Amino acid sequence: MMSIRSAVLAIVAAIAIATPGHAAEWPTRLVRFIVPFTAGGATDVLTRLLCQRLSTELNVPFIVENRGGAGGNVGGAAVASAPNDGYTFLMGAPGVLSYNKALYREMRFDPDRELEPVSLFARLPNVLVVNPDVPARNVAELVAYAKTNPNKLNYGAIGAGATSFLSAELFKSMAGVDIQFVSYSATTLSLTDLITGRIQLVIDNLISFLPVIRDGRVRALGMSTAVRSPLLPELPTISEGGVPGYEASSWIMVAAPAGTPQIVTQSLATAVRRIADTPDFRARIAGSVRNPWRARPRKQRLSSRKKPPNGSASSPRLACAWIDPRLRKS
Repeated sequence: MMSIRSAVLAIVAAIAIATPGHAAEWPTRLVRFIVPFTAGGATDVLTRLLCQRLSTELNVPFIVENRGGAGGNVGGAAVASAPNDGYTFLMGAPGVLSYNKALYREMRFDPDRELEPVSLFARLPNVLVVNPDVPARNVAELVAYAKTNPNKLNYGAIGAGATSFLSAELFKSMAGVDIQFVSYSATTLSLTDLITGRIQLVIDNLISFLPVIRDGRVRALGMSTAVRSPLLPELPTISEGGVPGYEASSWIMVAAPAGTPQIVTQSLATAVRRIADTPDFRARIAGSVRNPWRARPRKQRLSSRKKPPNGSASSPRLACAWIDPRLRKS
């Protein structure tokens, strides 16, 4: 007859064998962070900074792999279909993790079932910028110009589903103006066309546009957030400037394939929070992001069925409003 001690040892051994990749020892090899956008955007830049610190803290390489396309769906699908062994993660944004289900007729994965949250990392402020040739020095003048010149202004965004797209659509709806959408595969491309005048305005992450704002190649008219940015304290918010109640921002969240061992997601979430709380890391990204969010694994399921606060550019209702204009007034 098996002794109690032998039985306990057998159970422990069975659990160790059943744990994918011996998760208790995680990490033991290279870890991939898939960014579902092209290189150069805010999510890419901040993910690379985070991976540098994770590599140092956890003593294995953390690398960034860009898988852009379809508003983040290409990268999301890659992570959803990856092994849930704790060595592939998604650096997700609102579209791919929440409201793309309301925008795209077909998706190759279901973020609610096939991905799970690890840690909310940061909220990103957006900024409204225009080409210097646009005859507007503030938001009110831009709205007035757009109303007297319907469909003359073009705005750039990284496809339907990106927060740059929904931020502009929210502005369009709340300001009552007609501006035309031009789709891009990368923020760097929309930035180039904004500078050259091929498009006239963009509402996108501040971190991507700050250098060209400071050197005068584009003109900033307003911050999308409820409060001003410490990097541009003299710049009013869009709400202050002429569209009362306007507020839109993006966020970055680490997600994993469903079924990733909880010991892994907890370990990674703890490391992300610890890094985000260090003074030198905060100083390096100061002003580019708002307060990093602290979230425990499995506690925050961001679903396309759940509505964020009114006025948020990550609202599925706003996504549906683009599809059905009647919803904009309801």
